[in-house]
Amino acid sequence: MNATDQGTDAERRSRAATELERLRPALALDAERCLGRAEAVGFLARLDRWFADVHVPVEALYGSEVVEGLVRGALCAAAERPVALREVDRRREIDPGWFQHQSMIGYVAYTDRFAGTLDGVAGRLDHLAELGVTYLHLMPLLAPRAGENDGGYAVADYRAVDPRLGTMDDLEHLAARLRERGMSLCVDMVVNHTAREHRWARGWLAGEPEFDGFYLSFPDRTLPDAHEATIVDVFPHEAPGSFTRVPGKGWVWTTFFDYQWDLDWTNPRVFAAMLGEILWLANRGVEIFRLDAVPFMGKRLGTTCMNQPEVHDIVQALHALVKLAAPATVFKAEAIVAPDDLVGYLGAHERYRPECELAYHNQLMVLLWSGIATKDARLAVQSLRRLRPIPAETSWATYVRCHDDIGWAVSDEDARAAGYDQFAHRDFLNAFFSGEFPLSFARGARFGENPETGDARMSGTTAALCGITDARDRDDPNALEAAVRRFVLLHAVTFAWGGVPLVYMGDELAQGNDTSYVDDPALAADNRWMHRPYFDEAAAAHRHDPGTVEGRVFGWMHALASTRASLPALHAAGESAVLPVDSLHVLAWRRRHPRSGNFVGMVNFAERAVSIDPRTLDGLGVLETVLSSDEPPLVHQGRLVLPGLGFVWLAQP
Repeated sequence: MNATDQGTDAERRSRAATELERLRPALALDAERCLGRAEAVGFLARLDRWFADVHVPVEALYGSEVVEGLVRGALCAAAERPVALREVDRRREIDPGWFQHQSMIGYVAYTDRFAGTLDGVAGRLDHLAELGVTYLHLMPLLAPRAGENDGGYAVADYRAVDPRLGTMDDLEHLAARLRERGMSLCVDMVVNHTAREHRWARGWLAGEPEFDGFYLSFPDRTLPDAHEATIVDVFPHEAPGSFTRVPGKGWVWTTFFDYQWDLDWTNPRVFAAMLGEILWLANRGVEIFRLDAVPFMGKRLGTTCMNQPEVHDIVQALHALVKLAAPATVFKAEAIVAPDDLVGYLGAHERYRPECELAYHNQLMVLLWSGIATKDARLAVQSLRRLRPIPAETSWATYVRCHDDIGWAVSDEDARAAGYDQFAHRDFLNAFFSGEFPLSFARGARFGENPETGDARMSGTTAALCGITDARDRDDPNALEAAVRRFVLLHAVTFAWGGVPLVYMGDELAQGNDTSYVDDPALAADNRWMHRPYFDEAAAAHRHDPGTVEGRVFGWMHALASTRASLPALHAAGESAVLPVDSLHVLAWRRRHPRSGNFVGMVNFAERAVSIDPRTLDGLGVLETVLSSDEPPLVHQGRLVLPGLGFVWLAQP
């Protein structure tokens, strides 16, 4: 069945209403029996709220006959939900925008590199609390396959933890400790594929009926060759091609590596199985699921096999069913795609369709690094102005760095409007941040370079890319001052643009590249490990000393977080708007809150002071400086002066 068979939206919702009317009496009896009277009332209220968002996409994907079984699965998960998590559910049903609060600060870390084990993470919660962290994303920790595992993204068991890190009991205990501190646990959920060692894959290989049709495979190369004419290799050198020969199964679809087998999401049993894993983990205390590789779940011949309509149906239905059973839970889309495609994962369709509450603002990250290299804000102004707004119920996750390489996702349209050639600009950024460009301060490294096209992506920590490492190595105090200012400027945008700012582990201590990965044969071929360092205890010991780089950076991160928490205009439900200024070096933006009024942020990418026309701020009311890199901005000869590599946050008193 496909969307064209479904009729109008009104007809689809009418069928959903009819089906709910049919199912509700029996579900009401079962809910009261499983949950008790009070909890059943809540479940049925959620059923009324979310049923159409289950029925409409599931009918389009698989037919309406599977809806009842999925809803009953959600009811069973609700009945198994621990009391402590039901209490969180109640609070979040009253405050559904909890993840949008201006006090939300995320921290992203690899468990082993941050603290060794899950028990060790519990011992670092004071460090996180000092930073104001309210959401902790621990990078892939579910049990991976032995040997090569794509950094943990080849999951062999969703219901077990990597034994190097601890056990599922340890994860539950950590989740409880986090809740006591007002922190939420985020875990990666790989939804496009599993490791070939997963129980589902082994059952499929063995011909067990339960797993029939769980993975995408073809008897010969006819369809794989046809698909490969339009899809793009994710790892063209490390894992060329998207299909792998498997004895007895033909050519299995392997988008990433040959040991990661793509699930066949046209099979309703795959949907039900993955839903079961998500709900099981939610009942262990996971509150935020980062849906990894989500754009790849839908495959259509003649397309890139990314961002297909079926993907949005799958995510909408998963989201609604999880809300039925565990309403405290939210989804974050790992969708590093073109901006116009990305907003769909936040529900921004012609009609709002709830999918993920959070998505990475990859575009903002790329534009900030471009501004740092060029000292020019025009590309950022052009791109951010053109970006489609997202629904008020959702939020961006804003960040300077993450665990992955930086891909220079700049559209040709935006590049031309800003006066750049798209490909030449990417070449420049790669040369600049790899340190190959004359007078560059960056110490990054090219990743995944394509010798045929010259295209590449970039590895390196924030400190290495913004010049802190270079300045320290040269013992140049002036260069170090400029580098720290770049670091602060970048975070001044991500903390105030709008959304949930994420801090990548080690950045709060200005940690540089870790080259020890080259000594590990399992990691040596992947230079992304240079920006995945181990937590530096010695650096952390200096975090309160303002005379050190670590102390300066940590102090600024604390100031950004604490000031942000006091500004209602930075609640993520608001909308950011780029302000027009008459300097090509300045990015300025406004946010508005119905009670607290306007907020304005401004950053100067140039290394010298620049000025703008203060009439830019006309009509925004009386604004006062709440935080800035320097003394409050000066007015000189009727112009508002911004220091070199400076920032200012202004708000109505």
